[in-house]
Amino acid sequence: QVQLVESGGGLVQAGGSLRLSCAASGIISIINFMDWYRQAPGKQREMVASITSGGATTYADSVKGRFTISRDNAKKMLYLEMNSLKPEDTAVYYCHLRIRDLWGKGTLVTVSS
Repeated sequence: QVQLVESGGGLVQAGGSLRLSCAASGIISIINFMDWYRQAPGKQREMVASITSGGATTYADSVKGRFTISRDNAKKMLYLEMNSLKPEDTAVYYCHLRIRDLWGKGTLVTVSS
């Protein structure tokens, strides 16, 4: 069974950092488009960062310069390094494998002011 499992969320003060991880299992390779999305309470899910099969990255304007997406193909892991966190970054964060339209269950990030 193919699945994605996020971890690393938690409570952090504004200005702090967190590193989210997404572990893929049941799949031979994750060398495909992968994304991090987030959904804040009462808001629509939005894309935060993407990485292509070749490793090119894109970011939402709201996180550019603060977040970094990366992937370890051998370990089948996707990461999101989040720095200078703001209260508006509070959300459930999901990883997404585009080729299968596969989603994890999410990990909650709460940033206190």
